Amino acid sequence: MARTYAGILGPLAFLTCIAHGMVHGRQAETIVLDAWWSLLAFALLGSVVGWIAQRVVEDSVRAQVVQQLASEKTPQRSDTTSTSPKERQPANA
Repeated sequence: MARTYAGILGPLAFLTCIAHGMVHGRQAETIVLDAWWSLLAFALLGSVVGWIAQRVVEDSVRAQVVQQLASEKTPQRSDTTSTSPKERQPANA
């Protein structure tokens, strides 16, 4: 997930900087340099955010699996002496 976020945010920042520089009539060297630094910065940011997101998802899934396994290990109580709700109702009801 970290690589995916980095692969999306980095090029998006790169293209945004190029478009911004062209709209404002900046020099090509300045545009490319700014776009390159933005690519690196946002790819790093995307990598960190993606890593955090992956950890959160893994922890959540792990907790659900542990909870399901714990519920399967606990024996289910079956009371054979209890009556169903229909049998408990009074006859005149």
